[in-house]
Amino acid sequence: MSLPNELGLTPSLPLDVDGGPVFSEPWEARVFALTVQAHQAGVFTWSEWTAALGAELARDGDGSEGTAGYYDRWIDAFEGLLATKGIAAAGQLAALKTAWDEAARATPHGEPIVLEGRRS
Repeated sequence: MSLPNELGLTPSLPLDVDGGPVFSEPWEARVFALTVQAHQAGVFTWSEWTAALGAELARDGDGSEGTAGYYDRWIDAFEGLLATKGIAAAGQLAALKTAWDEAARATPHGEPIVLEGRRS
């Protein structure tokens, strides 16, 4: 996966000393990669992405001092943009989130999570 040239325009993106993104949890890297892949597939421009993320960050803070974390805002912006673009309806995303949460709670630690008969 190659990173967009516009990566530096991403609001408040945590970067390491080499300019690469920083993640605290594996899911953060996954949603970052999904976003980059959607952009590269032409689902949205990076300008559209940064506007969506910027709006989420402005709505709920920057991930510090009691606000939702940065990548929590990132996933909210990503889901919102998918809904806006007609890729996935908000209801579909909410149902998938609920199903995933239920499957994760029902799965013993260390076992793969099974969602709708598939291994994830």
